[in-house]
Amino acid sequence: MKLRFSLCILAVLSLLVFSSQAMAEPAGKVAIFHAGSLSVPFAEIEKNFEQKYPKVDIQRESGGSTKMARLISEVGKPADIMGSADYTVIDKNLLGKFTDMNIRFATNQLVLCYTDQSRLAGKINDTNWPEILMTEGVVWGHSDPNLDPCGYRSLMVLQLAESYYKIPGFYNKAIANRPEKNVRPKSVELISLLKTGNMDYAWEYLSVAVQHELKYVALPDEINLGNYKYDSNYKNAQVEVTGKKPGTTITRTGKSCTYGICLIKDSQNPEAATAFLEYLMDPEGGLKILQDMGQPPFIPCRVPTQEMYDKLPGGLKKLVEIKE
Repeated sequence: MKLRFSLCILAVLSLLVFSSQAMAEPAGKVAIFHAGSLSVPFAEIEKNFEQKYPKVDIQRESGGSTKMARLISEVGKPADIMGSADYTVIDKNLLGKFTDMNIRFATNQLVLCYTDQSRLAGKINDTNWPEILMTEGVVWGHSDPNLDPCGYRSLMVLQLAESYYKIPGFYNKAIANRPEKNVRPKSVELISLLKTGNMDYAWEYLSVAVQHELKYVALPDEINLGNYKYDSNYKNAQVEVTGKKPGTTITRTGKSCTYGICLIKDSQNPEAATAFLEYLMDPEGGLKILQDMGQPPFIPCRVPTQEMYDKLPGGLKKLVEIKE
């Protein structure tokens, strides 16, 4: 009888210990690599998340999405989460060996940013901007297509504009009027050049333009890479960029802007990292912040296959649907 009673007590204590561990508040450091265009909303999401979970220390590092993914896959830098401005960067660099998931959580579109100081600022509009980018003396730029999705997407917009506006040779003429020094590692670096008057026009995401209170030219859906209904047209644009190995190249094909995020397999703090992803994908949490900052989220977020959905941590499944 005493033995049975002791076993019951032991079982109850074990259950209490297990329950307290299961309910333990997330704690520790979470390393997040992410696209530069996510810097402003992720800063706000980080602040709110750490207020909710004060024992967690979010440590973010931003840059061009391709560069950040390769820091994980090629350099071996430790990270818990990777957020990309192009979900295919995760597919190509991380999926399989480094992560089991690629959750699509937001969209965006390309715009041409400028300020009151920009040359011809009083004349530019959604029909004459190609002529202005070809004008001698106008300084414009974009991010590095080898490091940042906004870079190769900027070039795609120029290619699509050539046929949309029926301007033969526009792409080559515009590039000829843009020196290499105007190509920067990540798109957000161009903002300071705009605001200081050292650059007239720069390609950015709409969300970045809104967050930094920049003036911008909104482009037709047929060329802005922001509407999946035009993916059949976007695919006519192609840009060659550097591959994983030195001396190799890969071809990026135009597609609507879709952001992806993943939990890294060898995360040092998967519990806290998963808690962050749950907050990010909460329609009243991170997704609302994205929406308020000019970046339309997917509600719910999405993964393309049942197999990927089955590998998601339990808490994320209620925030994600299966949709290509």
